[in-house]
Amino acid sequence: MKYAFLALPLLALTACEPAPEGEPVTRTRIDGQAGPPAPAPAASETASGTTQVESACRSIIFEDTPLTHCLASPARHRVAMDLGPSGGEPYRSLSALSRAREGAGIAFAMNAGMFDEEGKPIGYYVEGGERLQTLNTADGEGNFHMAPNGVFFGTGDTWEVRSTEDFLANVRERPDFGTQSGPMLVVDGKLHPEISHDGESRLVRNGVGVDEKGRAHFVISNAAISFGKLARFYRDELNVKNALYLDGNVSGLWNPATDRLDTGAPIGPIVVVEKKGQSDD
Repeated sequence: MKYAFLALPLLALTACEPAPEGEPVTRTRIDGQAGPPAPAPAASETASGTTQVESACRSIIFEDTPLTHCLASPARHRVAMDLGPSGGEPYRSLSALSRAREGAGIAFAMNAGMFDEEGKPIGYYVEGGERLQTLNTADGEGNFHMAPNGVFFGTGDTWEVRSTEDFLANVRERPDFGTQSGPMLVVDGKLHPEISHDGESRLVRNGVGVDEKGRAHFVISNAAISFGKLARFYRDELNVKNALYLDGNVSGLWNPATDRLDTGAPIGPIVVVEKKGQSDD
């Protein structure tokens, strides 16, 4: 996929606006059944001896708020960004991605980064080793510019979250994938200085953090959540020293193992976690 667009310094943060009327964010099943998605199953054998599909995601409760926690391990998974089909426009939805990609090879996928009104990233974006958007260091309003913001990136089995300032100063080689978003939720083990304990802003939100074992923790709330509570979950429960906010209100998850396919307002960049065979951490 090749796009020819340059840095867009102060475009409207479409991802952070309320969902258009008539397009509520919904949690749906792609098997057509009613009701919320089933809890993430563990691998097990049925009475017939067949093995159920193992899910990389689990449903949990943190401070009375339901969350879905999806774990990507370098031993088991590959991480990549996917904005749209080769030569085409951005997918703008997980449903469109699911129609273009074979679900059997995908552990899960999630929106990952803020974007303009066309669905193109407003910050650093690398897909398949090709940089489609340069690092955005401009000042501005909105969550993206709530310094420090940061970058989730990686090459091969090495994945990281760094603040934009840290990335600019210390990362010299272009990664295989990368997406810039903001704000950082946790920086060097401390909550973002401008995030309150449990602020009034409550939305369905998602983020990513990488632990000391190099595993990437993707979290999406299944109900409205504050920045502070999401950040504390990363710091206190997952022991992640650097975590990045990916977005809110438009946040969604595709988990083929549980037939979960979230729909709602249009999205932009998508992170895809692919299976690469079973092995131990």
